[in-house]
Amino acid sequence: VQLQAFGGGSVQPGGALRLSCAASGTIFSINDMGWYRQAPGKQRELVANSRRDGSTDYADSVKGRFAISRDNAKNTVLMQMNNLRPEDTGVYYCNADIRTNWRSPRTHYWGQGTQVTVSS
Repeated sequence: VQLQAFGGGSVQPGGALRLSCAASGTIFSINDMGWYRQAPGKQRELVANSRRDGSTDYADSVKGRFAISRDNAKNTVLMQMNNLRPEDTGVYYCNADIRTNWRSPRTHYWGQGTQVTVSS
């Protein structure tokens, strides 16, 4: 199983970016898919999470600015980030809970990080 993340980059405060992540490989089912971020000198934190039933969770700091969505048929998750702030700067990681067959337990998988920099 592999998670491939796309997007990221550098923007000015108030700008927008879109991240996408695609899971590939032997996949039976995916439960949670989401995004974490890690700023320099800080611990990795949850940014947004999407469950298979469509429910979502957001960090308080991004509510109203970020929107997560997913396509279960394509095993992809997207995150639209609007009104970006300097404190949103960090490396963003895609994460998914995946079962590879009907007997396997759910396993966390991580994508490669993608850098988001918000600076004037």
